[in-house]
Amino acid sequence: MPQKKNPDVCELTRGKTGRLVGNLMNLLVTVKGLPLTYNRDLQEDKPPLFDSVDTLRLVLAVNTEMISAMELREEKCHAAAADPMLLATDLADYLVKKGVPFRHAHELVGKAVAQAIATKTPLDQLDFPVIDPAYGADAKDVFSLDRALAARTNPGAPSISNVQAEITKWQAALV
Repeated sequence: MPQKKNPDVCELTRGKTGRLVGNLMNLLVTVKGLPLTYNRDLQEDKPPLFDSVDTLRLVLAVNTEMISAMELREEKCHAAAADPMLLATDLADYLVKKGVPFRHAHELVGKAVAQAIATKTPLDQLDFPVIDPAYGADAKDVFSLDRALAARTNPGAPSISNVQAEITKWQAALV
C-alpha cells in the first residue's frame, strides 16, 4: 500500500543473515575434520567465502544509504519509549534489590501489570504498596527511562555512556 513506510532495507538485510549464517556453517563443516596439512577439501571454502564478501558489500552499501537518509524524530522516539510497561523488568529488579526472591518479584510484577491492564491505569500510576507490602513508597521511582538506561552499564548495554563510547570507537575506526 502506498501510504505504508515499510523498512524494506532492514527487512532485506535481516533476510541476508540466513544466507551468511548458512555460508558460515558450510565453512565450519568443510574444515571440521581436516588434519593440519593442505587438503583438497579446501577448494570448497571459496564459494561461501566470496558469496559472503559480496553479500556484505551489498548490504553495507545499501544500509549506508538508508542510514544517511534517515530522519530521526527524537520526540516520537521518546514518546514510543515512554510506555511504563517497558520498565516492568526494572520494577522486578527494584524488588530483588529489596531482598525479594526473583521468582516472587516476577509474580508481584505480574500482579501489578495485570491490575494496570484490568483497570486501564498506567503501570507507573498504581499504588504499589496496596498491591503488596514488598513494594515501598519509592517503587514509582523506577519509572524513569533515563535512570533505567543509566543503570545498564555492562558491556553492550544501552547506557548513554556505553553508546557514546561505541560511537566514538567506531568514528575513530572508520576515519
